[in-house]
Amino acid sequence: MEGNEKSEKRKLLESWLNKIMKIKISDGRTLIGSFLCTDQDRNIILGSCQEFVGSSEEKEEPRILGLAMVPGKHIVSIKIDIE
Repeated sequence: MEGNEKSEKRKLLESWLNKIMKIKISDGRTLIGSFLCTDQDRNIILGSCQEFVGSSEEKEEPRILGLAMVPGKHIVSIKIDIE
């Protein structure tokens, strides 16, 4: 990866800091929290994280996790709340 491309990707990640992130993981759970950081293995740290089991986040009570590390190998999809 060229330096300029790496710089642009870093800026994109920095723009996501403290944004609400919705992560679906391989076992069907959905985690929603504030994006705090990532690492070279694509692990993600979410703050104020809530866990939802199943497909409909609106119908069930979330489990409060607080600070959560999501292993990169289990991430299926990521959505960012851009407000």
